[in-house]
Amino acid sequence: MMAPDSKKIWMDGRLVDFADARVHVLNHSLHYGVGVFEGIRAYPTRSGAAIFRLREHVARLVASARIYLMPIPWTPEQIAHAIVDTQAANGIVPSYIRPLVYRGEPALGVKNSTGKVSLAIATIPAKKYLGEGSETGVRAKISPFRKPPSDAIPSFAKASGNYVNSYLAGVDAQKDGYEEAILLDSDGFLAEGTGENIFLVRNGELYTPGLEADILLGITRDSVIRIATDLGYTVHQKRLSVNELLTADEAFFTGTYAELAPIKEVGQYVIGAPGSRPVTSEIMARFTQAVHGEAPAYSEWLTPVPELAAPAPRKTARR
Repeated sequence: MMAPDSKKIWMDGRLVDFADARVHVLNHSLHYGVGVFEGIRAYPTRSGAAIFRLREHVARLVASARIYLMPIPWTPEQIAHAIVDTQAANGIVPSYIRPLVYRGEPALGVKNSTGKVSLAIATIPAKKYLGEGSETGVRAKISPFRKPPSDAIPSFAKASGNYVNSYLAGVDAQKDGYEEAILLDSDGFLAEGTGENIFLVRNGELYTPGLEADILLGITRDSVIRIATDLGYTVHQKRLSVNELLTADEAFFTGTYAELAPIKEVGQYVIGAPGSRPVTSEIMARFTQAVHGEAPAYSEWLTPVPELAAPAPRKTARR
C-alpha cells in the first residue's frame, strides 16, 4: 500500500496543506466514479529531480477528461507547470505524482455534465508497487474478472471508475496468495494487469497486446517499445492467448508505478527458465538509465524540476 505522505497538494490553482485538501462527501466523483487521473514519476538525476514523460501524461489526462465530457479549466501547459510546482513544493524524490480531475461539489444524480470540474495534484514517496517481486519476479494469476470492452467503458481513458474492475481482480489475486492479477479481454485474450501492461518474450522477440484487447495505452509501455526497438528487438502488438503466456521464454509487467516487473509464475506455471531473463534485464537496465538521465537518447523524456528558492529573510524594523 502507498501511504500518503506529503506537505502540499495543489487544488484548483493553489497549494494547500495536506490536511486541508478536502471535498464534500456528496461530491459526484465519489458516488459515481466519474473522474480521470494520471500516475507520473519523478526521479533523481545528476542535475536534480526530473519528471518522466510529463507532456505525454498531461496529454493523456486531457484526452481522458475529453472522453468523459469534463472540460478542464486549465491548458495543458498550465497543468504541466502546476505539476512541476507541486513536485518542487514537496521535494520528494523519487516520487509518485497523482493529478486528478473530478467534480468535487455536492451533486447527486448520475447525469451531471455541467457541475464544476476541479483539478488536484498530489505527490507522495514512490515505493515498490509490487513489493520484492518488482526485482525477483512476480507471482500472478489469471483473474476470473474480465476487462470490460471499450464499447462499455472506454479503455483509452484513465478513469477512476475503471479501476473497480482492477480492484476486484487485484484483491482476488491477493487473497489467493499472488502479487498480481492478469485480466483477459471479453474474448479471452490477454489484456493487462490491474495497473500495468504486459509483455512476453518468445524466441528473442517481444509481444504485447494491442488496442483490440481494450488496453490502456500505457506510457511506460510506449517507452519500452521504443527502448526495445532501439536495442534491436522486434516488437509485435497483437492478440495473445493464455497459452502463449504460459509457454513464453520471459514475461514482464510495465507501468508507471510498477516500472518493469518480471513475471516468474502464472498460477502453477513457471515462466521460462528460473532466474534467466536476459531480454527483460537488458530492457530494464536501459529504462533505468533513461529515467535517471543517464541515457542521452531519451533526454527529451525528462522535465527538470527547479528547486524552490529559499524565502527571502524578513527585514527587521529599525528601532
